[in-house]
Amino acid sequence: MAFNRPAQSTSFAPDGTRTLDIAPGTDEGPWEEWNPTEDSVRPVRGRHRVAKQRGGGLARSSTVLGVGVMAAVGAGGLATAQSGKPPVSISLPDLSSVTDSAKALIGDDSGAPKSSATPLSSVGRTDATGSKDAGEALRARIMQQAESQQQRIARAAAQAAEDAAVKKAAAAAAKAQDDAQAKAAAEKKKAEEAARLAELAKQFTLPTSSYTLTSRFGDAGAMWSSGYHTGLDFAAPTGTLIKAVHSGTITEAGWAGSYGYRTILTLDDGTELWFCHQSSISVTVGQKVGTGDVIGRVGATGNVTGPHLHLEVHPNGGAAIDPMAWLQSKGLNP
Repeated sequence: MAFNRPAQSTSFAPDGTRTLDIAPGTDEGPWEEWNPTEDSVRPVRGRHRVAKQRGGGLARSSTVLGVGVMAAVGAGGLATAQSGKPPVSISLPDLSSVTDSAKALIGDDSGAPKSSATPLSSVGRTDATGSKDAGEALRARIMQQAESQQQRIARAAAQAAEDAAVKKAAAAAAKAQDDAQAKAAAEKKKAEEAARLAELAKQFTLPTSSYTLTSRFGDAGAMWSSGYHTGLDFAAPTGTLIKAVHSGTITEAGWAGSYGYRTILTLDDGTELWFCHQSSISVTVGQKVGTGDVIGRVGATGNVTGPHLHLEVHPNGGAAIDPMAWLQSKGLNP
């Protein structure tokens, strides 16, 4: 960096005149003493001519400035001497101190900036205590947010558990109500069926009394031509009364081979009831009978091993079915 040169020293001649020493190598001078007069210091009116600056850079400008300052100082001294006014003091800054300050801020000759132990500003500076306080505050906020989030999660879980419990209780109550209604409906249906069977029982009756059930429907054995028993046997002494199970019409009465003496009672719905192995028959074909009417007596005719009533049930005159189930469906329990 270039700096202004110091002002040239002023020398005084023995006769009291003052001259300026010009640095060698410059093209100014020689200079003579300038005695300002009223005409010479009067401002020039009109166009001002500006001298074109020559090359020489900051050093040449500093020289010219120094010469101008010295000339002004001389002119002021002379004007003071002529006017009798006290001289005006002109002070110039100490360039050396300014230069040192500039070097301290900018750097040395190598171009590297000098660091200063004293910071230029305290803006943005946080000491250890401030950093610790800020960190603690941030940590406290994070912990508070985490705790708040945990509380929200806990409340949501508790609400979900409560909702699930309420839903489960409601489902259990609904199921209990449905079960109760289903049970009530079943009991009602059972009661209705019992009432119906009781009413049917008034219309139906067992074929005989003082009996013992021996062979049941489906029992296997070589004594039956089909290989299994096709009816229900009521063992009773010979001569025991045989009654009509329900009202109907006698469609057959007589000898039937292995069945012995047989009577067939056809009900109004087409179901045929076969009464076999009778010792005697008390009705004729085409006769109408009612529930409980005597139609014959227990015997041991046909293919038998002892006196009993062999009862078969043929819905619509078809294949035989289990007489036990049919009698139970009519409200009877053999």
